[in-house]
Amino acid sequence: MTVEFVELEVDGRRLRIEHEWLGRERGDAPPLIFLHEGLGSRSMWRDFPQRLCDALACRGLVYSRPGYGRSTPRAPDEHWAPDFMHRQARQLLPALRQALGIEQPAWLLGHSDGGSIALLHAAHRPDAVAGLVVMAPHLFVEPLAVASIERARQAYRHSGDLRARLARHHDDVDSAFWGWNDIWLDPAFRAWNIEAELEAIRCPLLAIQGVNDEYGTLQQIRAIQARLPRTRLLELPQCGHSPHRDQPGPVIAACIDFVGAAALG
Repeated sequence: MTVEFVELEVDGRRLRIEHEWLGRERGDAPPLIFLHEGLGSRSMWRDFPQRLCDALACRGLVYSRPGYGRSTPRAPDEHWAPDFMHRQARQLLPALRQALGIEQPAWLLGHSDGGSIALLHAAHRPDAVAGLVVMAPHLFVEPLAVASIERARQAYRHSGDLRARLARHHDDVDSAFWGWNDIWLDPAFRAWNIEAELEAIRCPLLAIQGVNDEYGTLQQIRAIQARLPRTRLLELPQCGHSPHRDQPGPVIAACIDFVGAAALG
């Protein structure tokens, strides 16, 4: 494992982005870029990216967004706006790809907020994405998500366990938690919705969600298929918000089948 850093300038701000290449020796094959959840980071993926890249015989890129992991933290007075995922999809990810020389169409795999960012990136730059796998993405804000995020706020404030667990993965754990929590509980964010933007996506798409997801109902991925009828859906029983942790075997098997079918056209 070799963790590297790259310097970017995005929206007038200098950023240091933590990232790791997997299977770099696999030549010029299109990379698989992993986009983490709202409290995630490079390290919080654990061994899933390596397992998936080995199963697909591809190279992968795992990175921490600004505010997370060992990337540049969020400034204490910085409050994200409702378009924060759009900014990641349209500014940060293109800048990172350019800095790392990822010019050919790439595969994207995103979880939760990362899934939403992957969808937005594919809609914004349809020719730059070869295929999409999204797990528990958000297309709109549901009361279920708001209630779960409010419970997370109370746990973070009053239970040292959640903060301690997150601190193992973030240099500035308050940056990671409050950046995510504050915007999701901001009343201005309740109207956030990206359904209409999905119609610009042109690549194959696999959408995965747990039946027992505590942050979203199955309407999230079914709404993708309503806009993009060729979308493959995988609804996993006995699975919560993190399919790659709760059901890694079925997720990897579905990805192998999906990528193989996409390659055949």
